[in-house]
Amino acid sequence: MSETTHDSAVAMSAPAASDEGLTAAQRAQKYGLAQSGARPSLPEYVRQLWHRRHFISAFASAKLTAQYSQAKLGQVWQVATPLLNALVYYLIFGLLIGTRKGVPDFVPFLVTGVFIFTFTQSSVMAGTRAISGNLGLVRALHFPRACLPISFCLMQLQQLLFSMGVLVLILLGFGQLPTWSWLLVLPALLLQFVFNTGLAMVMARLGSKTPDLAQLMPFIMRTWMYASGVMFSIDLILKGKHVPQFVEVLLNANPAAVYIDLMRFALIDSFTADKLPPHVWASAGGWALLMGVAGFVYFWKAEERYGRG
Repeated sequence: MSETTHDSAVAMSAPAASDEGLTAAQRAQKYGLAQSGARPSLPEYVRQLWHRRHFISAFASAKLTAQYSQAKLGQVWQVATPLLNALVYYLIFGLLIGTRKGVPDFVPFLVTGVFIFTFTQSSVMAGTRAISGNLGLVRALHFPRACLPISFCLMQLQQLLFSMGVLVLILLGFGQLPTWSWLLVLPALLLQFVFNTGLAMVMARLGSKTPDLAQLMPFIMRTWMYASGVMFSIDLILKGKHVPQFVEVLLNANPAAVYIDLMRFALIDSFTADKLPPHVWASAGGWALLMGVAGFVYFWKAEERYGRG
């Protein structure tokens, strides 16, 4: 009986002994175990995102509907907020400071700038909180985490398109009749959406590790707005000023200013091609490609760390 017990103990201890000296990764490979939430390859990650495109669209629509559900005016605030901002900027910059001087069609010029910059601003702010503000969802379900910043950017695009109806009414009210150039709105918005999404992914990864970044971002975005020519013409401000050449280049290459200029060129008759920075379409496409690809890869590299710790 004792020999049988001894033999059984030896048999049971044999597999454990055979694992001595193996690392955790080697043991997992030996027994066919896979890491939970491991980062897939980049092509596989893109494929997973495509398979969840309906979830991304539905999530964006649901978030947009819920955003103003507690307000009595509901989704009217989607339009009222940028319009009120434009009114404040008109009173302060247009009337008091006088930035409207020398700018034809200043009201369409200002409102277009406010609406387009708000699209980028809201996308970045939402992206910053995309992971840190949805930890319950991230920890409960397995899905490509890039779904979240993409959904929030898509939500902001839907909100902008809703607001564009009011922008069109303002343009018509100030004598801007539809022309073929209005069709340029579509490629300009597409490029801006790609840029916004890439930047939102960068901020989503940074915000997931540093939640306090969300408190800092309003100050950064406000500074960016003042450098983007939302309330004034960059050309007129620089005219007669002896500023270094690199400052002028930076202001004209500013991606927010580039997308604002393209929309003004498309919608406002008096904003002609001579007011555009050189190679503006190349700049818009380059910013979209650079930020879209770099932001996506940067976010993907930390896929397995989101929601942990």
